[in-house]
Amino acid sequence: MTDAAHTLETKADTFTANSSDPASKPSRFKLPAAVRALGREPLLHFALLGALIFGIDAALRPPAKDDKVIIVTKAMRQSFIDNFDEDKARVPADSELEKMIDSWVASEILYREGKALGVDRGDDMIRDRVAFKLQLLIFDQVRVAQPTEEQLRAWFAGNHEQFDEPEEVGFYLTPATDEATARHQLEDVTAQREAEELRNQTRAILGRPVASLSASFGEGFRDALLAMPQGQWNVVRSKEGWHVIRLDSRRPGALAKFEDVQEAAAKIWYTEETRKRAWEAVNRLKANYKVQYER
Repeated sequence: MTDAAHTLETKADTFTANSSDPASKPSRFKLPAAVRALGREPLLHFALLGALIFGIDAALRPPAKDDKVIIVTKAMRQSFIDNFDEDKARVPADSELEKMIDSWVASEILYREGKALGVDRGDDMIRDRVAFKLQLLIFDQVRVAQPTEEQLRAWFAGNHEQFDEPEEVGFYLTPATDEATARHQLEDVTAQREAEELRNQTRAILGRPVASLSASFGEGFRDALLAMPQGQWNVVRSKEGWHVIRLDSRRPGALAKFEDVQEAAAKIWYTEETRKRAWEAVNRLKANYKVQYER
């Protein structure tokens, strides 16, 4: 991978990981003013968005009349400069800029030659990278205003469990076995004469959310554990078999207060709303296609 390509790919990964924060989006090729104005239209039809996306590519890399002509545009040169140093501490020297351009030209030559040979056909990696690039362009065009407090409170009311402190338990658990063996182990554990091997295999599970117990151990295990007094060993059956367990701690849950999590809630709301609008744009594009399934 070339230095310039590596830099651009790293910034794309950063954008995906931090899409909740508009300020964290990576630098892109600078768009013409008219294009940026269109991008700010909240009700822009996807047909116009599609034209805009491919217009951007045409503006930055205009189709050559001759396939053997490679044009390095001013916008492209500027993009190399902008992406040279993530911290913007310095701009590339002429030799460094020339090296980045040479790398891009070499990549472009290989791309054109490979495409001419048809090596892109049937290559899922190439297909996915093109789709990912289009996805980034779509996300860049989504404009979401910050929610009003009323909107955010309504969203929080339906999603407060994301912020609530769950009820948690801590307990000790021996490996799963049959019921007879587990009851024999219980007698040994209670008398403090359990084998060293069993002692070493006993797990201490700390701070486990009660809501996650059913999926891992089964509802019967969860109910039996919660019904046990703390500090007392007992035999309980899980989905895997029989265990000797002891409830060691239990912490009640707590409902989150809107005022305490308002900032975090706004970030999650922004991310979800951005993704929702991006998918709406994709679905509008999908309306132009007919999907058929072979039988």
